[in-house]
Amino acid sequence: MKSTSVVIFLLVHSVIFAGAYRLSAPLDRPLKERISDALSKDHQSLSSWSSSSSEFYSPVYLGLQDGLMEADMIQGLPGQPNGVNFDQYAGYVTVDPGHGRALFYYFVESPEDASTKPLVLWLNGGPGCSSLGAGAMMELGPFRVNSDGKSLYRNNYAWNNVANIIFLESPAGVGFSYSNTTSDYGQSGDKRTAMDTYTFLVNWLERFPQYKSRDFFITGESYAGHYVPQISDLILHNNKITNQTVINLRGIAMGNAYIDEDDAYQGTYDFYWSHALYSDETYEGIQKYCNFSDVSSQCDTYLNQASSEVGQIYGYNIYAPFCDSPASSVSNVHSSMDAAFDPCSEDYIHTYLNLPEVQKALHANVTGLPRPWDNCAGLPWNDQPTTVIPVIQKLMASEIRVWIYSGDVDGVIPVTATKLSIKKINPLVKIAWYPWYSEKEVGGYAVEYDNLTFVTVRGAGHFVPSYQPERALTLFSNFIKGELPPSKP
Repeated sequence: MKSTSVVIFLLVHSVIFAGAYRLSAPLDRPLKERISDALSKDHQSLSSWSSSSSEFYSPVYLGLQDGLMEADMIQGLPGQPNGVNFDQYAGYVTVDPGHGRALFYYFVESPEDASTKPLVLWLNGGPGCSSLGAGAMMELGPFRVNSDGKSLYRNNYAWNNVANIIFLESPAGVGFSYSNTTSDYGQSGDKRTAMDTYTFLVNWLERFPQYKSRDFFITGESYAGHYVPQISDLILHNNKITNQTVINLRGIAMGNAYIDEDDAYQGTYDFYWSHALYSDETYEGIQKYCNFSDVSSQCDTYLNQASSEVGQIYGYNIYAPFCDSPASSVSNVHSSMDAAFDPCSEDYIHTYLNLPEVQKALHANVTGLPRPWDNCAGLPWNDQPTTVIPVIQKLMASEIRVWIYSGDVDGVIPVTATKLSIKKINPLVKIAWYPWYSEKEVGGYAVEYDNLTFVTVRGAGHFVPSYQPERALTLFSNFIKGELPPSKP
């Protein structure tokens, strides 16, 4: 068995090779411990998830939504730039009235042709991290937070340029989402998250009925590699039996996705070695002695050696500075490969979303929260399959579009891990590996399989739209259109 315990928090918003979110584990812990902590929890098997799908009930709770869309409209966010030309909404959708459990959302419509563009749900991972703080404010949303923590500037490559986007804070206990039953915070897991998200969507579509028949897509990154396929499977299941709204799910896209436990473990060591960050001798020892399903003492020795050799680097982008590094000023970052992304952005967002005037504008009920707004909640996690590959294969056999993409300098859930999982899926190649272009440069590489598309994003870390916003928008636009990324400049 893999040693020690803790949920996959590190694989999504935590520390690998001393990297990752500064909200997480100490940086001086050996690499082997940091990874195996995440992988040792007594997970439920995927067969348990699949066999229980028939237990998901329909109809789900449906609350009165009259007048709530208008009440949720944001009149303006504090410090937003002039010329905002799209509607914004934020508020709560109750998913369990008995427990008083409610999920917070932030919704931005497209500046042009919102009435005809598709609807997209974005989910960050963790498990237990905020899609408002990361997805909306740091990655693909319409605004970024300035270093003063009080004002916003426009993200020219926001994904709402091509779709209407919902950012959902899930499960309860994450961000502004809450429950009046405090024991709920200790009962989080994959199943609860999927069921609450489905209930959220059914109710949200009653609140915004103009979107009921719209093409709908689910996107997300990191531990959303679990969320997205499981929620999608539940939607397709309930679409067949519900007498409520049928959700018009057309496709899913997952970035740097945590898909398979063993692949994430092995792929991390492969990635760091392939990028010349630890020695050939140590890698040879890992190859000889490490079975990542059953780590031996000899393997442990080499894993610890790899951790020592790699040193202190930022796992979410192995070439980026830490926030407290002298190279982290915006002027210096502009000349680095991660362009204008400020590694201290998380700090600015934390300050902004805890301003009372911002919380008021967002209609956030801070009196019901177990803590001030934070990007990651660190919730106990009670169920997670060791792999979601069978769920992905099931979705591939349906009519929906399935895309997986990877920023190629992410060391937390690296491209090597994703490629191992795709090899297990074993799909047939339809269009062979090729370079794709964003403007005049290679944006990454793509391969189309039989109802599975895999795309890399060149120079992007774990948060792909943060590090390569233009390339990310190109990728997302083509995903929405159902077209491969362009093969020519």
